[in-house]
Amino acid sequence: MKDNISEAFEGTRKAGSIAAAALDEVAKIVEPGIKTEKIDKLCFEFINDLGAYSAPLCYRGYPKSCCTSVNHIVCHGIPGNKILKEGDIVNVDVTALKDGWHGDTSRMFNAGKVSVKSQNLIKTTYEAMMESIKILKKDVSIGDIGSTIQNYVEPKGFS
Repeated sequence: MKDNISEAFEGTRKAGSIAAAALDEVAKIVEPGIKTEKIDKLCFEFINDLGAYSAPLCYRGYPKSCCTSVNHIVCHGIPGNKILKEGDIVNVDVTALKDGWHGDTSRMFNAGKVSVKSQNLIKTTYEAMMESIKILKKDVSIGDIGSTIQNYVEPKGFS
């Protein structure tokens, strides 16, 4: 059993490293005027160049290699002809599949200068994630994680 855990950890780590590196590349191109399709193309090519596969592509009919959720789109926005404007925020979600293991991650990006409210949202969601990571241990339920996040974000005016 111990070897299976080690294999799972290493496989997930490799896939997650590829996904995280794809987001590092996205950070270099996000700016006002870029189409979300360009973000998708970059993710597809980057992940494939590292010998992995973009897991969302064709999953249950999903047509793209990543998700680009702009402003009020909570998740799973489909990349396309949407052009980012000054002040937009975009969450890019990528999942790399490498040797049967998935690495799934996302990151929020600013397209130029964003509003104070958007800055606060980004800061609060990041801090909520870090607070929830602090409680992780064996036998912590998803409900406990959700409660930690909810209790952190609601006093700051978010839900």
